[in-house]
Amino acid sequence: MEHYSFWSLAKHALSKHRNWTPAWRSREPKSRYDVVVVGGGGQGLATAYYLAKNHGITDVAVLEKGWLGGGNTGRNTTAIRSNYFYPQSTNFFERSLQLYEGLSKELNYNIMLSQHGALTLAHSPHQMDGLERWSNSIRLQGIDAEMLDLDQIREFMPVLDTSPNARYPILGGFIQRRAGVARHDAVAWGYARGADNLGVDIIQNCEVTGLRMNGNRIRGIETKTGYIEADKVVIAVAGHSSVLAKMAGMTLPINSVALQAMVSEPIKPVLDGLVVSPLVHCYVSQSDRGEILIGGRADAYPSYGQRGTLPALEDTLSAALNLFPTFSRLKLMRQWAGIVDISPDSSPILGKTPVTALYISTGWGTGGFKAIPVGGETLAYTVANDRPHPLIEPFGMDRFATGRFVNEAAAAGVDH
Repeated sequence: MEHYSFWSLAKHALSKHRNWTPAWRSREPKSRYDVVVVGGGGQGLATAYYLAKNHGITDVAVLEKGWLGGGNTGRNTTAIRSNYFYPQSTNFFERSLQLYEGLSKELNYNIMLSQHGALTLAHSPHQMDGLERWSNSIRLQGIDAEMLDLDQIREFMPVLDTSPNARYPILGGFIQRRAGVARHDAVAWGYARGADNLGVDIIQNCEVTGLRMNGNRIRGIETKTGYIEADKVVIAVAGHSSVLAKMAGMTLPINSVALQAMVSEPIKPVLDGLVVSPLVHCYVSQSDRGEILIGGRADAYPSYGQRGTLPALEDTLSAALNLFPTFSRLKLMRQWAGIVDISPDSSPILGKTPVTALYISTGWGTGGFKAIPVGGETLAYTVANDRPHPLIEPFGMDRFATGRFVNEAAAAGVDH
């Protein structure tokens, strides 16, 4: 990584960054590639990076219709955890957490990983029993989890309303202490620079307008700048997966809805880690800039609007204030929404498709960011070998025909 002195930084700033070395090359598309990855978010960039790094496939293009990380990668709340319920999910997301823990060193790019823990609250004896079963399950799978009583919760997060007079009194909870957050744009930029250094072409402002087929085989990509032939194509476009899949004659079992979040004005540090309440359907953390970050339920109907609706915003704020009444004095600074693609069992759809040489990364719902490293690693393996990586065999499209769902609605539905 390059290091700059104060005077060097000032010189670049005064020159309007004209002489600043770009983090990755701005390329014009070639007429043909071995692999074209559609989608320049975290999943697409990670797939391209691991194709080059792990499998030596460097004749790869990443096509992004806007700017890198401008979709869901830049519109999420950056939670990273592996405390899912079923072994198929915990093994998958634990691998991602392990990759995140070494990612800054591997990419030589500081992703600002902060592992201060994720606390899940219970507000009734029934919920306490459920959390005990959940934490016991993942501990048996080798995932860190720890039940906390009310006094321990007060110590971990004193600003939380733990009084018996709270609208939803807290009885206890469980915590994954290795969980945390990372800087979303740093993850995207780190993978982009890493892929570029390995020879991958990163092409922005290149919208896909069609997929060219030969029978049941993908042959190439139609874009606004022209046709690109490809031996293999990867779709990694989150909520817009249905649109591209339709170009190949496929109908995906996903709903695309807006999921919004917001941040307050910055204040001094008051939260250590992420707190989640499945009952009030809200999660709250504090950014490295001091903003209180608030997220909650998805909108109630399918949409591609990246603002979300007022009822969902009101419900989320009401839920947050039930947990932290003192935050009512804060002013909101920003609000946004991403378009999430939710599958019937709230688990990803990852791997091969019925179309030959066409692969897909979709159905992430609220879990796409936390799975960027493992999603890219396993999909790159699948593309390179034309067979599913063992970690993603349970998440193939065929499970909806066979009925072998991995139903993670409870574990995936709130803290994203």
